[in-house]
Amino acid sequence: MNPLVSPQDPRGHTALSVNVNKVALLRNTRHLGIPSVVKASTLALEAGANGITVHPRPDERHVRAGDVRDLAALLKQWPQAEYNIEGNPFHNLMAFVRELRPHQVTFVPDSEGQFTSDHGWDLARDAERLRPLIAEAHSFGTRVSLFMDAETDGMAAARDIGADRIELYTEPYAAAHGTPQQAAQLVRFAAAARAAQAAGLGINAGHDLNQDNLADFLRAVPGVLEVSIGHALIADALEVGLPETVRAYQRCIRSAHA
Repeated sequence: MNPLVSPQDPRGHTALSVNVNKVALLRNTRHLGIPSVVKASTLALEAGANGITVHPRPDERHVRAGDVRDLAALLKQWPQAEYNIEGNPFHNLMAFVRELRPHQVTFVPDSEGQFTSDHGWDLARDAERLRPLIAEAHSFGTRVSLFMDAETDGMAAARDIGADRIELYTEPYAAAHGTPQQAAQLVRFAAAARAAQAAGLGINAGHDLNQDNLADFLRAVPGVLEVSIGHALIADALEVGLPETVRAYQRCIRSAHA
């Protein structure tokens, strides 16, 4: 949708978008303005991240409206990188889309008080409500991704209402990683990815991906254009620093594509 943004890392690898919500969560425990989400995002981009993701919730428990605007200004200095704003389009997300016109929005069906995103859209119920909002986002030149469970039967419906991509909700895979259920989950996710591709959708993925499970996922699931990683990446950064952590995740991606 946006001519400045490649749909994939230009080297042919899956793009890495760093979610900085947890940086904001730590900052919000005091009134000192540190750590800075803008500085953290700058460090991530300098280290090779392909984009920045935020999920501003209505209660501003982590990323706040000012952060979303500040990061939009930062990303203008990085035309090769992507700005992805996640959230529920029936809550506060569309106001940011109308004002900032990000490269990508990810529609997520979470409730206002939900602890974290834990399921994809039910398009049998929500498709017609989503259709005009997808069209509106397109009118601003913004690509739309729908947060979806790894089920094959929803992919054609996602494309029918205008979505450009889906983001596979990967927590079930992450929970099964290293257990006897891992192989079955990878089969399930690969089938969902193929169904999405057959419908003409691009594929993103996210939720509980980390350095241990990322490469296995990318080797098994075809065509993943982008992964959005926050909690595990920020946790790793506390141990070895944010730039080195970003480089480590990019090494995972490269190993999967080798």
